[in-house]
Amino acid sequence: MRGTIGRVSAADDWEYAPLRIPPGTSRSAAATMLSLQVDVGGWELARLQLHADGTRKAILRRRARLSYLPMPVT
Repeated sequence: MRGTIGRVSAADDWEYAPLRIPPGTSRSAAATMLSLQVDVGGWELARLQLHADGTRKAILRRRARLSYLPMPVT
């Protein structure tokens, strides 16, 4: 169960990080993965998409002033 992090971009007061969760990852495992990002890095879930092949694509965001916190872990 490994997700991939895309490039982090910043817009105005927010930083955004795309996260891809591979197909076959259970719903509870994906929720755990996302909650760890929230607890550790100060991220919040901005958008979550579930694709027909089972891939989940999440967009995480956090205030730009929190950029000293760690990036999402894959």
